[in-house]
Amino acid sequence: MDTIGNGDCCSPEAGSCCRVEALVSIDERGQMVLPKELREKVGIRPGDKLALTTWERDGRVCCITMTKVEELTDMVKATLGPVMRDIL
Repeated sequence: MDTIGNGDCCSPEAGSCCRVEALVSIDERGQMVLPKELREKVGIRPGDKLALTTWERDGRVCCITMTKVEELTDMVKATLGPVMRDIL
C-alpha cells in the first residue's frame, strides 16, 4: 500500500505518528516475544488475541501489523454497520 506515492509500501501519511516500538527476534521455532514494556503500553495480556494483517507490493509481503481482535471487531462493525442497515 503506497500511501503517499513515494514507493514505500508502509510510508506514514503526512501528520500521522509512526515509530519503531521494539525490535524482536524470531527463534528457531518461529516464535517471538513482545517486550514487556510494549505489552503494558498496548494493554496486551495473556490470552489476548491479535489479528495479523499483511500488505503486499509487487507480489511480496512488505508490511505486517498486529491489531487487538477487539479493536478490529469494533473497526469492522463501524464500517459494515451502516452498510448493513442500508441493505436491510
